[in-house]
Amino acid sequence: MGTYIKTTEDGRKVEVIGMAICLDGRKEADRLIPVHEHPNRAAILKAVPNATHVAGRLPLTAEQAAIAQAALNEAKAAYESSPLVISERIRKAQRYAIANRD
Repeated sequence: MGTYIKTTEDGRKVEVIGMAICLDGRKEADRLIPVHEHPNRAAILKAVPNATHVAGRLPLTAEQAAIAQAALNEAKAAYESSPLVISERIRKAQRYAIANRD
């Protein structure tokens, strides 16, 4: 189950599932890009004038982007504090220390 963001004009759901923004349950993007940084910003703003961010090919308003970013941040925090990730960080640190010791 994910965090609902919006429904597209053709009826597909946009939601954050885990650490990805998904369109109809399929991963679309893993981060938001501000429209003013996007190389195709003119076309995006022409099609969706109130868009402030894009996630893959999905334009989002400021409110939708805030909801999506909060859900992504929450998922990332949960992932980074999981025992599996913590043990992986320790393993990498040990490998780095051993490699530099020799």
